Amino acid sequence: MTVVIHHNPDCGKSRKVLSIIEASGKEPVIIPYLDTGWTRPQLLALFAAADLTPRTALRTTRSPAEELGLLDPSVDDETLIAAMLEHPVLVNRPIVCSPKGVRLCRPVEIVLDLLDRLPPGPMAKEDGTLILDEEGKRVD
Repeated sequence: MTVVIHHNPDCGKSRKVLSIIEASGKEPVIIPYLDTGWTRPQLLALFAAADLTPRTALRTTRSPAEELGLLDPSVDDETLIAAMLEHPVLVNRPIVCSPKGVRLCRPVEIVLDLLDRLPPGPMAKEDGTLILDEEGKRVD
């Protein structure tokens, strides 16, 4: 099973999701989207597969979204997509693709739904909240 992560190494959540994938025994394909950028077909396909809209995929914090005027609800999808193509950081991350689906993994434990095998536990989020117990079972 191939797992792909659209990854920003400067993002704590993206690093955590990558570590969960690796702990499950997978070596994911890592796409450093800030370096490679996006294509319009790629974004549209990811959004459709993950059931996202450009608005729900928009990174609103620690991005230029506010200064570009993109937070106004009247900004249309085409404008958002054009901005995301010009400024890849505007796409929230990490987006993970596997045979089980495509998801924006925020919160990080969403990635567990995309894996064919859970990593050994215990495992916690960045804030210390447990997501897998000592036996590797999900904590909900």
